[in-house]
Order: sequence, then structure tokens, then C-alpha cells
Amino acid sequence: MDYTIELLTGERLQNSGTQPQTTDAEVLDAYSRTVIGVADTVSPSVVYIEVAQPVSSRGPQRTQQNARGSGSGFIFTPDGLILTNSHVVHGASQIEVTLLDGRRGQADLIGDDPDTDLAVIRIAAPNLVPAELGESKAVRVGQMVVAIGNPYGFQYSVTAGVISALGRSLRSQSGRLIDDVIQTDAALNPGNSGGPLVASSGKVIGVNTAMIRPAQGICFATAIDTAKFVAGKLIRDGRITRSLIGIAGQNVPLPRRIVHYYSLPVDSAILVVSFEAQSPARNAGLREGDLIISFDGQAVSGIDDLHRLLTGERAGNPAMIEVIRGTERRAIEVVPEQIHRQ
Repeated sequence: MDYTIELLTGERLQNSGTQPQTTDAEVLDAYSRTVIGVADTVSPSVVYIEVAQPVSSRGPQRTQQNARGSGSGFIFTPDGLILTNSHVVHGASQIEVTLLDGRRGQADLIGDDPDTDLAVIRIAAPNLVPAELGESKAVRVGQMVVAIGNPYGFQYSVTAGVISALGRSLRSQSGRLIDDVIQTDAALNPGNSGGPLVASSGKVIGVNTAMIRPAQGICFATAIDTAKFVAGKLIRDGRITRSLIGIAGQNVPLPRRIVHYYSLPVDSAILVVSFEAQSPARNAGLREGDLIISFDGQAVSGIDDLHRLLTGERAGNPAMIEVIRGTERRAIEVVPEQIHRQ
């Protein structure tokens, strides 16, 4: 039996079976080893992306010039498919990728989706190292994460932090709200865009996308579950057609008594936070505070589920949305609208 006797003088006598306490230095050393391990595992998959984008000069004689830009991305298949941000490569006339080992090559745009700020490009090169993709639904607030990218052209910079919050909404450059965004305090700067946000397991759980410039430690990444869905569509079709119901929402747990009372197949839902102007959802009668639990007869446990259901084929076709309003379960008919892109 282990025991400790604390004397009145403050001294402690311990038997030989007591394990020594972990020191702060040992804890920090373990943290460092974790970050080093993640960086060693994922860095070979991270790429530096340079783009040329045509711009017209101002003045009486307009000429076509190329503006240069850069960002990050990461290889996620052995045949050279790379995930990055749409705003890094959108409209680029030329895309050049540099690998960790110094190899450089031209990349082709497979497709990009400004609504989620995600894009897929491809390079043709042998012996590529793809990153392993995790599941963002398993992410927890407070867990350690590592961001790898090329801020301001400083290639393969590593920062570490924690998950600060989940289920955030962020407005993309297209004007649409990106939902289910991960907030982190791992430092991101211009050039980190498109790089991976990685869990301590070495699996990618997000695509770094933005930071709030005046703030300290408020940075965002698109959840990898969303990225996998978008990437699959871009690889197959080169673009994504969508419909919308015009809400801003966030994932929330359902009260256990509600789940049991209605025998719901889900224990979480989408909390309606606000509406876009003249949105189909508001016109149909949804309200702020409603909890969406199903769409067209299919259970909805979160925003990713609803996004997957709001395909282009849904536009113009009535669908029933089930909500919990207070303690009452209601079915409301809504007609999704097509998202139009220029």
C-alpha cells in the first residue's frame, strides 16, 4: 500500500512504491516532442503555392499584367491532389508548387469553391507523401493543434496552439457564411492560407483559412469533414452546385429530455441564429432559436449534414424541415433556392 506522511515541519516521507511527480520541464519536453513529431510527419505533405493572376492596369492605356501571390496547401492523395484555399488560386493564370524537398512544378486547377473557400489542384510528380485526413467531428475544445504553412513566404513555418471553439461561422469572400468553422489560437498569418491544421495524432482536422487582423490568437480553419465532402465533388465535377435555405446556424446539443420525449435519432441539432435577406427559411416561417432536426425526412445532427443535403437538385423542390421550437416539434415546408455564381 502506498502512503505519504506529511510532518508538521512540512517534510514528506514516502514509501518506495510512490511514483515521482512529473516536473514542469518534463511536461514541456513531452509537448515539444509532440509538436516535433507532428511537424516531421506532416511537413513533407505541405506545399508552397505561388500564383500569377491577371490584372488590368489603370489609366488611358490599359495593359494586362500579372499580380503575384502565394499561399499554402497539402497533398492528400498519392497521385498529387492538393487541398488549398479558393482565394489562393481562384482566377490564377499560372499555379506553381514547391515541395519540401525543393522540387518545383506547375499545377493544374481541378476545381474551386468560393463558398467554402476550398480548392483542389494537382501536380504530376513521383514519390509524393500524402497527409492523413482525420475527422473534425472528433475534435474537442482545448485539444492541442499544430498549423504548418508559408506565412509571408517563410516556408514550412510551424505554430502550435489549442482549439479555442467549434461551430463558428465565417463569411467567405463570396459573401456566403461558412459554417462549422474551427477557431484556434495557433498563429496564422497571410501565406498560411490553405495549409493544414493538424491534431497531435498527425491527422489533418482542418484547412487554415483566415485570421482576424487586429486580434491576437483568433484564427480559423475549415473543418476537414467539410473539406473532404467539397474535395470529392470538385474532383468529380470540377465545381459544386448548391441550393440554400438562407440561415446562419451553429451546432448545439439537444436537451436529453427532448431527445427521449420525441425518440429522436440524433442528440444534436442546428440552432438557427439569423437569416439572410428574403431567405426561403424565413419566408417559410422558421424563426431564430428554432432547432433543425431533419430535412426532407433525413435526420440532421449538424450543419455538415444539412450542407450535404442541400444539393443543386434540391433547388425549387419543396422539402419538409422539422424543428424543435421551445418544446414543440413542428414540420415546416421550405423551397430551397439555387445558389448562382458569376
